Amino acid sequence: MRALSIHGKEDLRPVEVDVPEPGPDQVRIKVAYVGICGSDLHYYFHGANGAFVVREPLVPGHELSGTVDADPSGRLAQGTPVTVHPATFGPVVAGLEDARHLWPGGSYLGSASTWPHTQGGMAQYLVVGADMIRELPAELPLTRAALAEPLAVALHGVSQAGGVEGARVLVSGAGPIGLLTAFAAKALGAAHVTVADVVPEPLERATAVGADATILLGSAEVPVNAYDVVLECAGVPASITTAIGAVRPRGVVAQVGMLPNAEVSVLLAPLISKEARLVGCFRFDDEIGEAVRLLNAHPEAEAVVTHVISSADAARAFATAKDSRASGKVLVAL
Repeated sequence: MRALSIHGKEDLRPVEVDVPEPGPDQVRIKVAYVGICGSDLHYYFHGANGAFVVREPLVPGHELSGTVDADPSGRLAQGTPVTVHPATFGPVVAGLEDARHLWPGGSYLGSASTWPHTQGGMAQYLVVGADMIRELPAELPLTRAALAEPLAVALHGVSQAGGVEGARVLVSGAGPIGLLTAFAAKALGAAHVTVADVVPEPLERATAVGADATILLGSAEVPVNAYDVVLECAGVPASITTAIGAVRPRGVVAQVGMLPNAEVSVLLAPLISKEARLVGCFRFDDEIGEAVRLLNAHPEAEAVVTHVISSADAARAFATAKDSRASGKVLVAL
């Protein structure tokens, strides 16, 4: 079978490997689409994602949809549409029983954080644990279903903020996670959602997924003390400072965007004087089921997907995904 493998910085190769055989409690998926996310871009363009360096060929990808190809248990029929929860979890940690994603010792598809690396989904076939499978409604297109994992990240951010029903919400950053966070906020009952970004093209996509207003940073200012909840998705220190300024007294800033593992400069004084809260958000536990439900109920979510590119043209897919003006979510078709 064909797979895409990262061997180092800007070294992405199509390779032929054996079709994997599922063992007990495993399922083989025929992969249809895999979304390119920020970690995939780092692995391809830098040969590393933060401290996680590509030390052996790595098949990227953890946002995927496809159909069941083989289930030794007989529970799932061949052709059943599915997506995948990409995580496995380590031993239970006392006090964190409801936060499996924070238990050490787990793994994530398409990640160099483990040794050997955990291979991902940019391959024609993928074997995963049966407990990682999430069946899809028959009417949900597989292109839209490939958004389930990043939407689960967005839903976890909303949950960490304490919910958004009836709230005035600001989403900082209109990349794919920001777009899905804005979509999630509207779908979960926010009264008004504003999305801010430094370039105009992503803001047009934000409107398409339901944002009530947009702010083009540099041309307009973000109002101070104006929002009940700010979901910071840019992962830029200056954006965090803006988010803290934008939240109302005793409001919540949820840090959804990832930051480098280094000291950064952020103005925290307003957070203190307003008694606002800044909460971290890391991946998700099991919000992927709710993500599937929302994707099935809201066809407008598919506006996040701007490109579907064949795996035969994978380098172009990665280059396109890197350009936020040109693209939202880029899917690789296997």
